[in-house]
Formats: sequence, C-alpha cells, structure tokens
Amino acid sequence: VFPDDRLNDEESGDEKGTHPPGGCLLTANRSPSALFIHSAQKNRFRAHSSSVSRVSSVKDAAPVTEMASKNLAVDPFCYRQFAEKSESEGYAGAVFSLSVKNFEEIVNERYDEANLKDGYAPFCKHIFLVNDFSDARVNVLPITNDNEHCLRTKYEARNAKELPVLTRFFDRERLLDGKDESDVFPIAKYIDLILYSREQIDKENEAMGKTKDGESAPWGIVSIKAQDVDHELPMTPITAMRNALGKDQGGSGVDLDRESYMEAYNYWKDHANVL
Repeated sequence: VFPDDRLNDEESGDEKGTHPPGGCLLTANRSPSALFIHSAQKNRFRAHSSSVSRVSSVKDAAPVTEMASKNLAVDPFCYRQFAEKSESEGYAGAVFSLSVKNFEEIVNERYDEANLKDGYAPFCKHIFLVNDFSDARVNVLPITNDNEHCLRTKYEARNAKELPVLTRFFDRERLLDGKDESDVFPIAKYIDLILYSREQIDKENEAMGKTKDGESAPWGIVSIKAQDVDHELPMTPITAMRNALGKDQGGSGVDLDRESYMEAYNYWKDHANVL
C-alpha cells in the first residue's frame, strides 16, 4: 500500500501504505536539509477549491518543457492530489491546480540523488522542497482545548482493495466556523515528496491485479505532503498497522517496528489531520 498520505492519507502522516492519512513510517526527529528551489517561475494559477489543504494557486510556476528523461514520475495513486484529475474530487489532502506534467517538470528540475532521505522501508524515500511555488496549506494541527471538540472518527479505506480502518481527524467545517481559512490553516513552508521505487510499485500493482502503465522513471511520487518542517512526520499508527498487512490487502508487507510505532504514537496522540 502506498503512504498516507500514499500517506494521508492523508491520514497525514500516510504513505502508500501512506503515510497515514495521514503517510511512510518515519522518524520524527530526523531533520534532513530541505531541497531549495532556485529557478524563477512565471505563471500563477487560480484556486481549485477552498479545501483546507487544497492549493488555491501556484506561484511562479516553471514553464513546461519536454524532458529527455526523468527520475520522478507522479504515480496514478497520487492523481487525487491534482485538480485536473477526477480522482481529486472529495480528496481532503493537498490538491494542486498545477498539472501533473508541470509538477513533474518542477520537481525533476530540482532532483538530486544526494537529497533522497530514507523512509519507512528501503523502497521508500523522501525529498523535501521549500514551498515557494504553491499556496498549499498544512492539514495537520495540534490538538488543543479550543479545538478538540472538532475531532471526529470514521472507518475508511483509501481504495476498494484496502481494508477499512478506524481513523481520527479534525472536521474542517467545524474548525472554520465563520473564521477565515488563513487564520486557521497556514500556508505550508515545505513540500514532502514521498517516493516509492519502481520495483515496489510494480510489485504492489501486480499483487492488486493492476496492469503496468509503462512508466520507467526509477521513483514514483505516491504522496505529496504540505507541512511546516523539513523532515518526515511520523506515519499515523493505524497506517503503520495497515502497511504491515500483505500487499493483497493494501499493505506493503513490511513488518511493524515497535520503536517506530511508539514514536508515531507519541506524535499523533497530540495531533490530527484535517478532513
């Protein structure tokens, strides 16, 4: 399964197997250097929607040019994060008005193998970009006395192949309750690209009866997280459990690591995703 996001899920911390909804099994105290964006970009895009983490515009987007080759490709699992794709309808995570093609142009231009950071398994990596090219807003908030009444729970599966699991989240409408979006959800300082190796993606697709799409880029972007730190957030505990399931049940087949699980618990007991 991919992180939450394929992590949040959105569950926020969701990786294909998310990272939670929240995304990849991570190390909360890891602080890799962010990959800075250098080249100026030119076009602005209009908002796709008012969803909490939905990108309302893209600042100075790089012009589209044909790439001779690419190291990163947006995986179909991640189409839900692009407004041009029908899969984005109803998705509560970050949704970009930038096209998949333009997004791939931007991130491949800044790709450097030296900036790959380890994820929850050998086939999972992260790249952190300074968010100076979108208006993506954070969708993970700390739980406080003022907002805990907005917490809700539900059983959820991210696709028809996964087993539904119980998730906890903030109800976006209750959080806003007449407030301006900018007062509740700040624009993210960083973008976390969650990557799966081509081999792992092919294995999971085969296990779930999906045909190969012909993509050959060595890394597939399975989730994109908008956040305020330049390091990986812990995967939600429930996502870690789901990842430990077999690939045929939407998991990644990776054994549960107790130390990583407790690290995730210590973070998510005081935080929740916004849906």
